[in-house]
Amino acid sequence: MTDDTAPREFPGPERSPESALVLFSGGQDSATCLAWALDRYDHVETVGFAYGQRHVIELECRDPLRHGIAGLSAAKWRERLGADHIVDMATSLSAIGATALTTRTEIAMSADGLPNTFVPGRNLLFLTFAAAIAYRRGLRRIVTGVCETDYSGYPDCRDDTIKAMQLALNLGMQRRFVLETPLMWRDKAATWKLAQTLGGAALVELIRTASHSCYLGDRSRLHPWGYGCGACPACDLRRAGFERWKMETA
Repeated sequence: MTDDTAPREFPGPERSPESALVLFSGGQDSATCLAWALDRYDHVETVGFAYGQRHVIELECRDPLRHGIAGLSAAKWRERLGADHIVDMATSLSAIGATALTTRTEIAMSADGLPNTFVPGRNLLFLTFAAAIAYRRGLRRIVTGVCETDYSGYPDCRDDTIKAMQLALNLGMQRRFVLETPLMWRDKAATWKLAQTLGGAALVELIRTASHSCYLGDRSRLHPWGYGCGACPACDLRRAGFERWKMETA
């Protein structure tokens, strides 16, 4: 795990109830969540995870996207943006079990009804590591872009899971973290609408061109809704949401 800022803090007093840590992958949802957090909280840090993902290109998108978002709202968002953290989980998650998101396996539905892009325990581990960082950094709110309305069938994206994780993390770390899920009940069309509300056309365009969602890591083609292969489940969701949003705003 690395920080792009200097001294490590452990364990300090809470920085402020108005401080947050955003799980920031470099995709559309986490980019929208970062703008959402910067609009609300006085101090915002980010964390990304390298877990051997097939679309590792998303990690390369993070830094320019992160600073691009911070620069959209005069000085306010820029002043609120704090440290970025990267957690390397590639070896551990690969050892637990290969999926279509971590190996070059054809994307399909599994016998248990879940897509084979589901990485068992991924979001649970992400939230646990994020809470440990938040504990050390004195951050109270943890923001994640999981969604139950328009998601890919992952049980670790569901509202009940997040509520259970909040309880477990608070008991296990003796803190009062708040797990924020601003997209939980928003579909992809509503997520594009939220981005427009937060940062106008400039934020929508930045997310469209600078974020990455495609499971195959394809950035060779720029579509009206962004870069991607245009065929994987992530591209399908992003395209359909963008088209619905454009129709609603026409």
